[in-house]
Order: sequence, then C-alpha cells, then structure tokens
Amino acid sequence: MSIILVGLNHRTAPVALREQLSITGCALDMAFSELSALKGDALIASDEERAGGIHECVILSTCNRLEIYATANDPCAGSGFIETYLCRFQGLESSRLHPHLYVRQDAEAVEHLMRVVAGLDSMILGEPQILGQVSEALARAQSVGAAGLVLSQLFASAVHAGKRARSETAISRHTTSVSHAAAHLARNTLGDLGEVRVLIVGAGEMAELAASALVDEGARHVTCINRTYSGADRLAGRFGGRALNWSHLPEALVDADVIVAATGAPHTVIYRDDVAQALTVRNGKPLVIFDIALPRDVEVAAGELPGVLRFDIDHLKGTVDANLAQREAAVPDVEAILAQEAAGFSCWMRGREVVPVLVDLRRMAHHVATSELNRVLRRLDNPDPRIEQMMALLAHRIVGKLLHEPTVRLKSEAASGNGVVYADALRELFALDADDPIPCESPESAISVR
Repeated sequence: MSIILVGLNHRTAPVALREQLSITGCALDMAFSELSALKGDALIASDEERAGGIHECVILSTCNRLEIYATANDPCAGSGFIETYLCRFQGLESSRLHPHLYVRQDAEAVEHLMRVVAGLDSMILGEPQILGQVSEALARAQSVGAAGLVLSQLFASAVHAGKRARSETAISRHTTSVSHAAAHLARNTLGDLGEVRVLIVGAGEMAELAASALVDEGARHVTCINRTYSGADRLAGRFGGRALNWSHLPEALVDADVIVAATGAPHTVIYRDDVAQALTVRNGKPLVIFDIALPRDVEVAAGELPGVLRFDIDHLKGTVDANLAQREAAVPDVEAILAQEAAGFSCWMRGREVVPVLVDLRRMAHHVATSELNRVLRRLDNPDPRIEQMMALLAHRIVGKLLHEPTVRLKSEAASGNGVVYADALRELFALDADDPIPCESPESAISVR
C-alpha cells in the first residue's frame, strides 16, 4: 500500500485554474463519493486500470492549493485516477491541467504534507491558517468515511508536527503582513485598544485586513468611510462598526484616535490642511495615522503636524522584513521537527507491514491450541466445567507467552526496516500461506472448548 499525493498550488498554477478547481461545500462530499468509486468506475477506461484503485482519500482545498492524498496498491494507477477525476471535474483537457500538477509518493508525500502544515510551503512563510485547514480536511474526510487508518494517522502526525513547529520555534511569530504590523504598532503606541476610536478609510481588501487585525488586537470602536457608502456599510457590518458617507470625513478625522488609510485612489485623499483643521478641535489629543495605500492616501506633510504620528508602507516594511528574517531563521529548527515526526510516522507504517503475519500466526497458534484442548477433553468422562475453563485459560496463556517474544522482536525488526524479510520467514516456517486456510476466530473465542 502506497501513499500518493496529486496537487497544485500557488507556485505551480495560476489563480484562475486554482479557482476553477476549488472543491468546497457540497462539491467536497461529491468528490469523496466519486473518488471512492474509482475502483471500478466508468471514468476508468481499462480493466487493467480498474485493478488498482484508490482506497483512503483526503482532499485539502484552500485558496492557494488543491491537494488530494490517497492510498493505493498501484501508485501510478492511483495518481492517474485522481488526475482523470480532476479533468472530468471541470471538463479540462489533460494537456491543460497536467503541466500544473505535482505528484508525490510515500516518503515524499509525507514530507510535503509536513511542510504544508508547518507553513513552509505557504505563500506567507509560517502562516497559521493552514494548520486549521488541514485539521478540517481530515475531519471532513473522516465524517464521510473516506479517511481510514493510514491517512488518519498521517494527518494526525502532520498536525502534531505543525503544532510543535509553532510552539517550539518562531516560524509563526512576528507578523509579516503590513496590515497586522500596523495593528501591532497601534497597540504598542496606544496600549489597550478597547476604548480607542479607529477610522478605516477605504473598503477594499487592504482596508478589510487592517480592520480585522485591529479588532483582533482589541479594538471595539470601528468607523468605516468610503467613496461609496455601500462599501463602507458592508465593511462596518462585518466588524460591528458604523459607516459614514464620504462627506463626513472632516468630522471623522476629529473623532478618530487611529486612522488607517487604504483606498485605491490614484491620488491623495487626506491633505495636511484636513488634518490641521481636525487638530484645532481635538484639544491636543494625539492622532496616529497609518497610510498603507499605494499611491499614498495621506499627504506626507500631515506627519509634520504636532501631535501626529504618521506611518506609511515604507515605515511598516522595515518591521515586516525584520519579522520575515526571524521566521526564515527558524526554518532549520522546523525542518528538524518535521524530520522527527516523519520518522515516527515511517516507523508506524513499517510496523503495519508485519501486522498481517502476526494476525495469521496468532490465529494458527490459537487454532492448534483449541484443537488439542478439545482432543484431550473428549477423552475425559464428564469433566468438571471449572476444570475445562482452567484448561482453556492455560492453553490461552501458553500461546500468549510463546508468541510474546517473537511479536516484540518482529515489531522491532519492522521499525528497523527489516520487517518484510522476517515476516516472509515466519510465513515460510509456519506455512501461514498454506492452501488450507486456518479458520478465522475472534480473540475472545480463539481458545474455546469442544
């Protein structure tokens, strides 16, 4: 059984293709159903392809990546099944999709997932959201029965690795977002933001990110103003704030303690004189301005006014670059953690290689013990039921004692990578692949009487 990965991400595929192949909501459940049917589905052209099939499956779909993890007896056929499905999913020609896909198998697939969860494969190094997204992907697959023992163990190991990376290293500390850097600086400058009045100028993506970051830092009084009132109202509604018409900008400047200017205007929208006029009414109350627009929204000269602290992208970029350098310095420590967790999973996988032979060996031993016990009991005339139970317990304990050491040693050899060799030797020595199979018995009834 092999672990396979077929995927694309922000490095290999343009955003239009990633959007087209995004699998979320109800489409996710349909995808699990259709992928599970690939063992003999009409999508698969030949009987030879049907012979392989995929078994377990987890789909990780985010704005920056679509990755399908699966287990398959034949990894080549399995990855082909997945690519076929993705083509059929949106009616794409293979020639258009194939160049953007990457395929990983076994150790490479495990390593890739570990790096993804740790944030080493993200657009923003160390970003924390991917950890929750991977956990949700596993939970969704488990809820529909698509993730079995192997992928559940793999994803659990990867999530554990991601948590260790974030708690034991600086890979997710120190923001690398201009909006978050502004929010951190506002908190450091003004302290508790709970009673600070925040004015967001603009209603686009940067404005939304800044508002979100400030709310995360504790801001509770958010006002949004925009050229179009509907945009301001939408943004204010998301954060429980209030919206203003553009004509109310002079009053908004008077009321605000922190201003974040993030419009898409091609020219200045807040001039020095606008700020100076507001200061005459503020009675010396300081004003912090973050201009994160490009071109800049606030006239540079406004920062020269007494009581005004003005920061633009260049000021914040120094903080972002320094923080990114700290994250990059943590990468070797993160990789060491991932190597440990990957080795642990590999050891677990090798242990699984010997499980079938151990099951067969115990089944054979219990079968022999039961047969011999019943043979003895048939020779006794009306044996006491208590004696029968004690003899059955004795036979069970003897089997357990005899098989304990071989079981421990075989698992140890499996962990060292020698499991298959020793498992094959056991099968040969005890004829576990004989044509006359031993009946399957449950552990509770493995030693029975007559």
